[in-house]
Amino acid sequence: MTREERNITWQQSNLDRQEREIRNGHRSRTLWFTGLSGAGKSSLAFALEKHLYDAGIRCYVLDGDNVRHGLNRDLGFTTTDRQENLRRIGEVSKLMVDAGLIVLSAFISPHAEDREMVKQLFEPGDFIEIYVRCSIEECERRDPKGLYKKARNGDIPHFTGISAPYDVPEEPSLIIDTELLSLDEAVAEIVKHLEQTVSLQLPLSTTTNSIG
Repeated sequence: MTREERNITWQQSNLDRQEREIRNGHRSRTLWFTGLSGAGKSSLAFALEKHLYDAGIRCYVLDGDNVRHGLNRDLGFTTTDRQENLRRIGEVSKLMVDAGLIVLSAFISPHAEDREMVKQLFEPGDFIEIYVRCSIEECERRDPKGLYKKARNGDIPHFTGISAPYDVPEEPSLIIDTELLSLDEAVAEIVKHLEQTVSLQLPLSTTTNSIG
C-alpha cells in the first residue's frame, strides 16, 4: 500500500537539518558499530559518547539490548525480526541525524544485506560503518553476558558466530580491532576519523582502559 493509499503526508518542519547543525556547532552523522557479541561495540559506543559529550558534541547511543526493552520489545531473533529490528533503528537514527545529532548505533547486525538496507536510508556520507573486529575466540573468552556459554549449551538458537553466520564488512568506513587497541585508543581512532570526515575538532583522552 502506498502513502497516498494510506492517506499519509509528510509534514515539513520550519527548521531544516542545516539550521540545527549550525545551532549545535557540528555536522550530524550516524556511526553504525557492527561486530560479534562481546567484540566491544557497546563499550566503545558509550565511551565515545562520553568523550563527544565532554567536548560539547550532541550525541546519543542506540544500543542493541536497550532498544529491545522498549521500542523493539515485540521482536525476537529470527532473521525476519532481526531485519525489522535494524530497519526500525535505521529509521530512528535517520530522524536523529535530521535533528542534528551524532548517533552511535551499536548492533551486531550480522547480515551484509541488512546493513546495506540501513545504509540506503541515509544520504551519501551520513552513514559511517565501523567494524568492531574481534576474533570469535576472544569474544567467547570475554563472554560478558554469558551468552556464548548458553549458545554452546544449545540454550540460545541462531546465535551469531556459533550457530548463525556473521558477514564481515567488505568495505567499512573504519575498522577498530579491540584485541589490539585499548578503549581509549579505539576512541581516539574514531575521533581522528571524525575530524577528517565531519570536521570535528576534539581533545583526546589521556587515560587508558581495556575493552571487554
